[in-house]
Amino acid sequence: MLKLFRVVFILILIQNLFASTNIKNFDFDFIKKGEQDNNTLLIVGGIQGDEPGAFMAASIVATHYIIKKGSVWVIPNLNFYSIIKRSRGPYGDMNRKFAQLSPSDPDYDAIQRIKKYITSPEVKVVLNLHDGSGFYREVYESWTYSPDRWGQSSIIDQRNLEIEHYGNLEDISKSVCEYVNGKLLNNDHNYRVKNTNTRMGDKEMEKSLTYFAINNGKAAFGNEASKDLPLHERTYYHLLALEKYMHIMGIEFERKFDLNPIAVKDVIDNDIYISFYDDKIQLPLSQIRNILRYFPIKKDGTLEFTPSTPLLTVLKDNGTYVIHYGNRKVASLKPDYIEMDNETKSVSMIVDGKKRDIKMGSIINVDTSFEVESMDGIRVNVIGFVQNGKTNEAGINIKKADFIERFSIDVNGNLYRIEFYKGDKFAGMILVNFDKNIKSDELSATGKLGKKGPCKLNCVNHL
Repeated sequence: MLKLFRVVFILILIQNLFASTNIKNFDFDFIKKGEQDNNTLLIVGGIQGDEPGAFMAASIVATHYIIKKGSVWVIPNLNFYSIIKRSRGPYGDMNRKFAQLSPSDPDYDAIQRIKKYITSPEVKVVLNLHDGSGFYREVYESWTYSPDRWGQSSIIDQRNLEIEHYGNLEDISKSVCEYVNGKLLNNDHNYRVKNTNTRMGDKEMEKSLTYFAINNGKAAFGNEASKDLPLHERTYYHLLALEKYMHIMGIEFERKFDLNPIAVKDVIDNDIYISFYDDKIQLPLSQIRNILRYFPIKKDGTLEFTPSTPLLTVLKDNGTYVIHYGNRKVASLKPDYIEMDNETKSVSMIVDGKKRDIKMGSIINVDTSFEVESMDGIRVNVIGFVQNGKTNEAGINIKKADFIERFSIDVNGNLYRIEFYKGDKFAGMILVNFDKNIKSDELSATGKLGKKGPCKLNCVNHL
């Protein structure tokens, strides 16, 4: 019996060590926007990884909003490992770990870090985003519409808080609901205030992030969109509420899209990019194929990448580098390990009859044809174009019809890779786009890449 106990104890230690090692690879992002002041709104998304409307809305604020007056802090992916695993919490519900927590808990470091941001003197309002079940109603109507549901509600722990700013929690929550209800997509989506009256004995809510904030003198709210709605509609409602909170706090902003469900869906699905190795390679991800083969990776296995959104990351799994976007796997990169050349910054090309100097990593539109001009010591490989007897495909006029479509990087057969090599080293990549419906500035990731990066992924499996 004693021997069995020792075996079980050792297995538990190994499991905890493995969990702690994994979780440290998924530290959450902390993004400051606007002019920092003592009237800061802290937005938290992704505390539970199975609530994509919440973390998507927080991420969009981080990447597509300009704060023109005031201060906003955004944590879009608090429980990033949970997001990747599509789980409420691989190590338990993180939103029930703010009262007492053992230092051996895998979430301990993240909880201590977020507590510091919540208690920062600059922060005056804390907003925790969630996707909740069904539709909250004060009176039972059905299983979906009842007091036991959480969706489409503004959550408060108590009516008022004796603090200098924003202590009228119920009034603020009502104001947010009134604003959102003025822009409903369907009357059934109506927002209501849900007061959990946590201090009256709700043992579960006593462990939550918002109640921790309340007990540290911070106005705190939960915003719940319904899990019964599609992702873009959940995100739409979260953004409506977020904008009202900013208005209440006197925070002025500008967003890069119209706030309607179609525009939100377009941002979520299409405005996503990732670049590698100081922009030697840039990939638009909206229509990318499931697998890209012979993808250039540093010979030592490290992959340096800069994502356009904090919800993007790359994990190595059984020899393949997998691009994750939120809780979706976007594409798998089958590596071609190679040394990198850092000297070649641009090449000369003739695009539709006009000579152009093209920077490595660019994505360029082509109407009819292109040609890469010859350069001493540089070999050109146009992936999907084959001309017998040619090892260097510079100096050849190439049209879309010359490509084998299955070698495109997108499912529509419009985007193709041009790779450049200096001796045995990879020098960079340029993408040519034959889709006449997409403008080149819509394809360029330059200037769109988020604050996160460059990240470095070593050759250790993370999952």
